Amino acid sequence: MHELGIVVNVIDEVEKVAEDNKVDKVLRLTMEIGEVSAIVPDLFSDCFEWAKKRTKHLTDCELELIVLEAVTYCQDCKGTYRTTKYGKTCPHCGSGNTYLLTGNEVTIKGISVAEPTSDNA
Repeated sequence: MHELGIVVNVIDEVEKVAEDNKVDKVLRLTMEIGEVSAIVPDLFSDCFEWAKKRTKHLTDCELELIVLEAVTYCQDCKGTYRTTKYGKTCPHCGSGNTYLLTGNEVTIKGISVAEPTSDNA
């Protein structure tokens, strides 16, 4: 299960961002996961729930996963199509001269944090 390794790397990055910005608590982490990125969203979520308990800033963090559709571009007919339905062969012209436009991303899209507590109260 490679999802755990990816989760650990993501958490390390978010923890570093929190430290660098003097954030006490990360409330929400939004990630974009391509549908052909080889990441299983449910496994990723399960790993995240397990791993966040061992962090300084993400213990109460909510994970939002946005699954991005895989889209392929055909260089011959200049059309696009749904990758998971047709694979590498263009359904419009039958060409194999294609490449993936979107769908293999693993991106941190957003981090929401708690407002800092005032030390001057």
